[in-house]
Amino acid sequence: MSKSLKAQLEAELTSARKAREKLRTTVLSSTLAELRNAEIDAGGPADDEMVKRVLTKAVKQRREAADQMRAGGREELAQREEEEAEILGAFLPPPLSEDEVRGIVQELVAGGASQMGAVMGQLMPRIQGRFDGKEANRIVREELGG
Repeated sequence: MSKSLKAQLEAELTSARKAREKLRTTVLSSTLAELRNAEIDAGGPADDEMVKRVLTKAVKQRREAADQMRAGGREELAQREEEEAEILGAFLPPPLSEDEVRGIVQELVAGGASQMGAVMGQLMPRIQGRFDGKEANRIVREELGG
């Protein structure tokens, strides 16, 4: 059996510390702290799905921060945020393309889901951590003709 995602993060943190990689160490330790908080909130140990949710949120926050830094003329800070997002993104499954998500939406609509909520309810678990929810919402609206 393969290592859990949490175990992979912990192993990467250990190797980053040994290699004295400051940025990786900081990013991984702060993400593991966020994960511990999520475990406390959930009242139990994290499964891979919880880890993916925490990682997805962390990556999204860093990408948004990079956009804000760039808008503020702080390119060096924006690049650092993107580097952090890449470090964490490596633990997530590969992202889906817009065409792949559109195909899943069309499959759901063909399967009888005709309301926005029904389609989104079935779509989000399948694309969690692999595609932006706002973009998915837009695609669903386009496919439902609204």
